[in-house]
Amino acid sequence: MQSVEGAEDRPEDGARDLRKIRLSKLDSVVGIAASGTTPYVLGAIAFAGKRGALTIGVAASRRSPLARAAKIAITPEVGPEILAGSTRLKAGTSQKMVLNMLSTAMMVRLGHAYDNLMIDMGEANEKLRERATWILKEASAKDVSAVTRALRQSGHELRLALIMLKRGVSTKQARRILRESRGNLRKALGE
Repeated sequence: MQSVEGAEDRPEDGARDLRKIRLSKLDSVVGIAASGTTPYVLGAIAFAGKRGALTIGVAASRRSPLARAAKIAITPEVGPEILAGSTRLKAGTSQKMVLNMLSTAMMVRLGHAYDNLMIDMGEANEKLRERATWILKEASAKDVSAVTRALRQSGHELRLALIMLKRGVSTKQARRILRESRGNLRKALGE
């Protein structure tokens, strides 16, 4: 809740934090530093590389130490900041856009999307419950009452509800179909 001044100046802390979570070669690490020189980030990337993890560096300079150290360098060209000495303006905004693209691509690749719709989402509040209903209505072309019934019967599991709606099967059948497809929603839907 409070900043720790100087925490980013210690490369050993980046390595320590990754060691603490038992980083392995099956993991990926995205290092983010507008300047590409932040010691904490460089320490984390170096440690991850030694462990065989995929390393991605996001920096504002393609010639930065971070861009050179990472297996994949993403370095959007943003030009000079409006206020010299600040990296929270254009550089920070471009990095947020890169992170949005990476996280969206991962969600799609992991099968958490159906067409351009989020299919794996929780319904923690009214807004998200309404969104889940809308998503299922769009994906299935069914009316709200059918969608609401499928959501209730599936225990609010959107994947199951969508299989139920599109294939006309029970919750039990949808669960079996999804299990047999090893969680591949497209395969479960026969698409």
